[in-house]
Amino acid sequence: MAILEVLHFPDKRLHLIAKPILQINSEIKSLVADMAQTMYKENGIGLAATQVNVQKRIFIMDHSGNDEPENLLVFINPEILSRTGEVVSEEGCLSVPSVYEKVLRSEEIFCRFQDLDGKIHEARYNGLMSICFQHELDHLDGKVFVEYLSGLKQNFIKKKMKKIFKPI
Repeated sequence: MAILEVLHFPDKRLHLIAKPILQINSEIKSLVADMAQTMYKENGIGLAATQVNVQKRIFIMDHSGNDEPENLLVFINPEILSRTGEVVSEEGCLSVPSVYEKVLRSEEIFCRFQDLDGKIHEARYNGLMSICFQHELDHLDGKVFVEYLSGLKQNFIKKKMKKIFKPI
């Protein structure tokens, strides 16, 4: 396992669109292990492959608290089939560290994805699971959560990130 480099906004590679995974093999399983190690090291609750410069349609999540055992969830080729309601919640992102902003999302989603064994699942999520799923899926589609904000806020965040991280 290895710690992977997390790309930081406004890195242009965060806007690349991930490609579907056609075969779940040892390379994908190794990627998941590396992504998990990276996410836990960074104290995140979700991480998309595009955030570590891998253009594959896969993300992971773990919402267990510090005092709970790890509960890693893997989502391969995820898609949202339907959405209902709206909710505003504060979001953060490993690619935009120390920035937390309110974002409008669908309150509930019905989605489809594969697990590491290739089994197809359909699930209905609300609350934090729904918000995180939408956030990570946006990454796979080349979108970072700050792009939901006003142009003024986006520019402020870009300047802040450029001061912290040297752009490529």
